[in-house]
Amino acid sequence: MATNSAHVVHDANQGRWNVLLNGSFKTSDPVKSEAVKKARTALRVAGGGELLIHNLDGTIAGKDTVPPGNDPYPPKG
Repeated sequence: MATNSAHVVHDANQGRWNVLLNGSFKTSDPVKSEAVKKARTALRVAGGGELLIHNLDGTIAGKDTVPPGNDPYPPKG
């Protein structure tokens, strides 16, 4: 089974944060935190997966696994 992934990236031309789900445009928002919420929801609907949040310069600001995704580094316990 392929793992779903979502990226939140800035579109400098439009001044918006785009949500890409499995490489395809899903939605956008002018506020980064709202775009992250939309990406989490899209991943949950798609069955979970990895969320990558980018900075303005394209570097990765953070990563998260949205359940029921497959976390490659689950906590011990």
